Order: sequence, then structure tokens, then C-alpha cells
Amino acid sequence: MTAYRDMSAVLASIARADPGLRAFLDVWPEDALARLPAASRLPLAGLPFAVKGPAGLRSYAAQRLIAAGGVPVGSTSVPGPGTDWQTWGLGRHGRTLNPWRPDRTPGGSSAGSAAAVAAGLVPLATGSDGAGSVRIPAAWCGVFGLKTTNGLLPSPDRSGLASAGVLAASTAEAETYLRWVLDGYSRVSPVLPLSAAFSPDLGFAETEPEVAAVARGAVRRLEAAGVVRLTGGGCDLLDPGAAWSAVRSGDVRPPEAEVRAENDRRLDAFFARTPLLLTPVTPNRPHGHEGPGDTFSTALTWAFNLSGHPAASVPAGFTGDGCPAGLQLVAARGRDAELLGAAGAVERALPGPGAPFAQVRGPRE
Repeated sequence: MTAYRDMSAVLASIARADPGLRAFLDVWPEDALARLPAASRLPLAGLPFAVKGPAGLRSYAAQRLIAAGGVPVGSTSVPGPGTDWQTWGLGRHGRTLNPWRPDRTPGGSSAGSAAAVAAGLVPLATGSDGAGSVRIPAAWCGVFGLKTTNGLLPSPDRSGLASAGVLAASTAEAETYLRWVLDGYSRVSPVLPLSAAFSPDLGFAETEPEVAAVARGAVRRLEAAGVVRLTGGGCDLLDPGAAWSAVRSGDVRPPEAEVRAENDRRLDAFFARTPLLLTPVTPNRPHGHEGPGDTFSTALTWAFNLSGHPAASVPAGFTGDGCPAGLQLVAARGRDAELLGAAGAVERALPGPGAPFAQVRGPRE
């Protein structure tokens, strides 16, 4: 691999765009330029990347990328105080904007990571996903997002719900992340068509009709392209919200424990016969900066934090108001390489989102 393009140009792009986009908590131009000569001689050859939040540079993934020659250029925004379900990031210049619709949130909690990748400022950024915190901003910013199998990579989350992940411009960039972060990673090329099932709601979520239609349309294109073959039946689960909250709080009672156990039984039975589950990433489109109201944007994602399955978000298209929507791909536990291979096939068959307005002219409110 040759040395990465001019790091000065990367840093200049961030300096120009971030006062409007507000994706970064901090930027490290001097450190990045100082690291580059030594990094250029390593496998990643000075690949610039961003890290999630104030502690991101200390994360296992960031340290592995640095050891392979990646160069961290800054830390990205996460939700500020008092934003439990508003899920917008608070960067050094203020509230992080969605590059496609600045009046909407980029999602969270990996808000700045998704926005920075979507705006083309970095090719990949680290994230973590405890309820959908990688997949939701990936979907709402029109980039690729991967939550790894719970426990596959070190995580500081004592509840076991949060797993390391990556926001990336493509599955190829995400594979760069896995290759150097995950010991023993080996690429898996899928045999097409992939047997899959589609569920717009997992049996309980109130998915907006237009969001469901975007995901369903993406699945139809995948069928037409020979990427997937839908099998009979979907995957209905019990609403995991109360169980997730109980695990997070550390106070799990029998009703919540039984919901979790029953969903695990259903998912084990599903993946024993079908290797790929497809759903919308969220039941809703990106909401305004004051929050989603009574809607849980996590409704279709947090079941897989409880169960531990790897899950990804691939851009699926747009709703009528110009907001990106994502298609969620879920695979059996430990099948992260197979999931990434499947996501690559899906990515090649679906049209890319192109450049967001914010990347071209800078975001506005």
C-alpha cells in the first residue's frame, strides 16, 4: 500500500467543513502530521481515521489501527448532557448536523463519526453500539455501519450490550478496520443468491410506511439482481425495550429475563435455517434536533445488542423528504466476516447515496 494522500489536505478539509458540520470534538493536526512519516511505512500507510468521543483514542480498535499505520485526526461528537433520546452529537462548534438535512439529527450516539464519514472528511471512524449507536447514524447519514458480535472485541461496557463498530464510506473501508482490529479475520466471499428473510417490523415495531417502503424496495432490487433469495417466513420477536433497559440498569427481573430468553430462542431457530435477516434500520426517518418524541429509533436495533448478533447498516435509499434510510443486515453470532461479505454484495447492487449537500456547500440550518 502506498502512503495516503496529503494529510495536510485532509486536515484542511476538516478545518473548512467542521465549523458548519460540527462533527468533531477535537482535531489533532500537529499530532497527525507528526505521526505520518512513521505510519507511512506501515501497512495502512497513514490512513486517516477519526475516533468516537473523548475516550476514543484509548479504545482497543483505535490502538490497533494506529499500530498498523493508521493516523487518528480527531475525536468525533457524541450526545451532550441531558440528551437521552435526542441522539444528536455536541461538537466543539455546537450541535452536529445531518449532512443531508441540517435541520435533522445525524443520529447517535456515534453522531460525529457518521457525519464526518458522510461528508467525506475521513474514510472511516470508530464507533460503539449499545442499542444502535453505530447503525442508526450510519442509516441516517447514508454510510456503512457495522456492529460486531458482542464480546468479539474488547468493550468497556459492563452490561455487555455495547460492542465495537465502525462507520465507513464503504464495506471496503470497513474491511480495512476488521482486518487490522480483529485477530484472525479472513475475507469471506458470499455465494449468491443469499438465502434471506425480510421483516419490516420484527413483529412489534410501528415502522413508518415510507421507511418500510424504502427498505422493501431495496430488497426487491436485491432479489432482481440475484443477490438475495427470500425464503418463507420472517422473524417475529417480542418487544425487547423493557429487557434492554433492565439489563442496562442491572436490575433484571423474571419478566424481562424471559423476554430476552424467548427472543434468543427465536433467533437461534431463525439462523439455524436462514443465514441473513433483513429489516429497516429504524422505524422512523431522521427526526429534528429536539428529539423523536415518543418514538424509539432503537426499536429495530437493540434486540441484537441483547442477543449479541452482528448487524450492519447499508444505504437503502431516501424518503421523500431527502433523508437517507438504511437496510439492516443481521447474521448469526460470530459470522462477522460473512456479514461483511454479504453487505459488500448488497452495496454493489444498490445505488450509492452520492454526495450530501453538506459535503458540496457546507451545512446550513
